[in-house]
Amino acid sequence: EDGLGVKLTLFQFVTCPFCCKVRAMLDYHGINYNVVEVNSVTRKETKWTDYTKVPILVCDGVGSKGFLQLNDSSLIMSILESYIFDRSVSLETFYSFYPGVTSKTRKKTTFDYPNRYFIMYQENVFDNRTPDQRKEERMWRKWVDDKFVHTISPNVYRTLRESYTTFQWFSKAGEWESIFDNVSRMVVIYSGALVMYFIGRRLKKKYQLREDVRASLYDHCDVFVKGLKGKDFIGGDKPNLADLSMYGVLTSIEGTEAFKDMIDNCKIGPWFERTKKAVLNHEGASRFVQKS
Repeated sequence: EDGLGVKLTLFQFVTCPFCCKVRAMLDYHGINYNVVEVNSVTRKETKWTDYTKVPILVCDGVGSKGFLQLNDSSLIMSILESYIFDRSVSLETFYSFYPGVTSKTRKKTTFDYPNRYFIMYQENVFDNRTPDQRKEERMWRKWVDDKFVHTISPNVYRTLRESYTTFQWFSKAGEWESIFDNVSRMVVIYSGALVMYFIGRRLKKKYQLREDVRASLYDHCDVFVKGLKGKDFIGGDKPNLADLSMYGVLTSIEGTEAFKDMIDNCKIGPWFERTKKAVLNHEGASRFVQKS
């Protein structure tokens, strides 16, 4: 437990961009949390839930079941932000403000939270962001999820060689040597690299990226930098949820060739370093107001 007064456990893949978003927010605010690294092959760590994706954030001691399970990275961030602002409302109550919609087809079941980008708090709660700033924050958060994140896979799996080196980075970052035996680890790296190379090509077509997918990555970075409008962050003088979302997604590829090329060819580097400093120094921790 910490300033939130709740024990948090994050079920994740360490290099999943959506998990990285949640970690960026938690780290920025200096919120303590436990991490359970999910085995990407067996997923045995999440067999207890019907939800098949990560991240999953479990809040112990909350709700009638004794714990509250939060799914969807943007929903998690909005609920935590709401709770940081207004501690007079319980996490369980905040969760009820975000009704989920389930859609079923023959192939799969999908979950959606239509208002996931909204921050909820009572009228008497002070918010140093104006309605226009909150609207801009929502727009950029949605842009990261709907647009930018789809440039990632086609770039890190652009060629078979690049796909292989990306999986080597995943192995190192995810400490796969402690999860798999050496033979299994190499099978995951080689088979994963091959499969994701073809998936990357399919995603390139699906999201209508340019023939040179690096150009699409650079284009999207330029759009984001332009959105800063000369400010240090989308949030102004300090990162907001849009900054933390974009930063989190980028940290998921920080050890790849695509990331290095992006830093070398775009103007996003200074913003990335500013945000990294704010996150590593837990600069958002000062926003905590203890619940009375």
